[in-house]
Amino acid sequence: MRVSRVDFIRELGYPVAATDDRLYSALMLQPRIIGVVTLLGVALQSGALFSVLALVLFWSALVPTGNPFDAIYNVVVARRRGLERVAPAPAPRRFAMTMAATVAFAIGVGLLANIRVVAWPFEALLVVAVAGVVFANRCVGATLYHAVRRRLSTLRRAVA
Repeated sequence: MRVSRVDFIRELGYPVAATDDRLYSALMLQPRIIGVVTLLGVALQSGALFSVLALVLFWSALVPTGNPFDAIYNVVVARRRGLERVAPAPAPRRFAMTMAATVAFAIGVGLLANIRVVAWPFEALLVVAVAGVVFANRCVGATLYHAVRRRLSTLRRAVA
């Protein structure tokens, strides 16, 4: 497996021992679906679509065992092929989902309120972030999670 894929899996908070192509494929289902929904939402300028996406992502972050994207993989792919199910999302992946949900929510509110000038920058941000995951195996949300954790750790040591 390519190093970028292993790094991506680690970045999302999954253990090193779990890194394989099947886990990578399972983890990529969610950003690919989000990418399609995002492109559709941008093309249609649909506040409702972005609002639903935000709700699904918030749910997935708050209740990792109820993540519909993982459920789709577990039922449609893993069960049929006899593969291991995707484990509930670790903290870095949940943080990234929360960030994506917040951006999708801002887009939804902007479009529903017919304030497109608010929605457009967030749409661009979401498109770039999803493209980074799908095409470059880089998750901005997970990267930010680790950066904040390192900074907090440094501050705690300095105070102690």
